[in-house]
Amino acid sequence: MARAGHPAYPHAMNDKKLGFKSNNIGFVLGAVLAVALTEGVGNAGAQTVGITVTPPAPPAVVIVTPPAPVVVQDDYVYYPAYGVYFNSTRHQYAYLNGNAWVATPAPFGVSTEVLLASPSVRMDFHDSPEHHHAEMIQRYPKNWTSDSRQGHEDENHQDKDHQDRK
Repeated sequence: MARAGHPAYPHAMNDKKLGFKSNNIGFVLGAVLAVALTEGVGNAGAQTVGITVTPPAPPAVVIVTPPAPVVVQDDYVYYPAYGVYFNSTRHQYAYLNGNAWVATPAPFGVSTEVLLASPSVRMDFHDSPEHHHAEMIQRYPKNWTSDSRQGHEDENHQDKDHQDRK
């Protein structure tokens, strides 16, 4: 077979064989190398590799305690002539309208000025007037005045907060 050169490469190529010779020594060395590589792969399964993974620390737990509820007691001033209670805590007037109790920001049927000028009594209860009204109308009839205390130690009391609303 004739050598053909490459047109871009005018020099003759070296045709030497590299690597193992094709005699018996080369065959034996190749077989030994193949056995050595196979043995290494076979032993790889017997080896153990340990990897330790440390889990991250748990997140900090923050316990939020809600603030204690603020308990505000209702304080009432009663105006017997009109059957109206003024809640000085809530700044509302409470009165019986038919069979229902209502609370409004202004008294019904009377001006604030007239109501403030009428006799009044500071109540010693802190819940709804509806629970005490039957007793209050007996103790303090519509014509009650501070001069007609009827042996009670109550005073004609004009609540300061109530007066400031004028």
